[in-house]
Amino acid sequence: MTVRQPHPIEVRSYEILRSRVDLSPMPPLWRAVAERVIHSSADLEYAVDLVTTEESLRQGWSALMQGAPIVTDVEMVAAGITARETICHVSDPASARMARAAGITRSAAAVRLSYSEVGPGAVWVVGCAPTALFELIQQKVRPALVIGLPVGFVDAAESKEALRASGLPQLSNYSEKGGSAVAAAACNALLYYEGDQR
Repeated sequence: MTVRQPHPIEVRSYEILRSRVDLSPMPPLWRAVAERVIHSSADLEYAVDLVTTEESLRQGWSALMQGAPIVTDVEMVAAGITARETICHVSDPASARMARAAGITRSAAAVRLSYSEVGPGAVWVVGCAPTALFELIQQKVRPALVIGLPVGFVDAAESKEALRASGLPQLSNYSEKGGSAVAAAACNALLYYEGDQR
């Protein structure tokens, strides 16, 4: 396995981050995710805004280490996940046809299409579309982990609240903020994690 060599700018960014907020009390995976999200957004509030459990993150990390597929809601999230190939059907013409026929959004249709392809055990990364989170819950997908960090004033916080209430293994946040870069950063944190491998 090749050891990742971070760029000096990334190293300096983490030094500054750690001088401004102490995340050392967090469990190791949660800390790794929180630090990468803060690093990608320069938003220290994520230290108290992210919601997850170490058990959920460990389940997602283990699945990723075993090659579980990664499904994203939009191509911007997919573009930000740098260590692995991802699946994203939002631009697939079949999603557009399904969306029209079912009267749902393309993001929701892409969830249905992706789930028919990957089945249970995938890691789902949502950074844009609240409707994708609602669809994941409604379709009763059995994920290894859902990283649910959509951004916006319409249904973003509500979709994340519904995700937390669903009982699915998840990482989300309380507020309306989030976005593609943040969701991709959370997934990258798990892919890059080199801590203990219990």
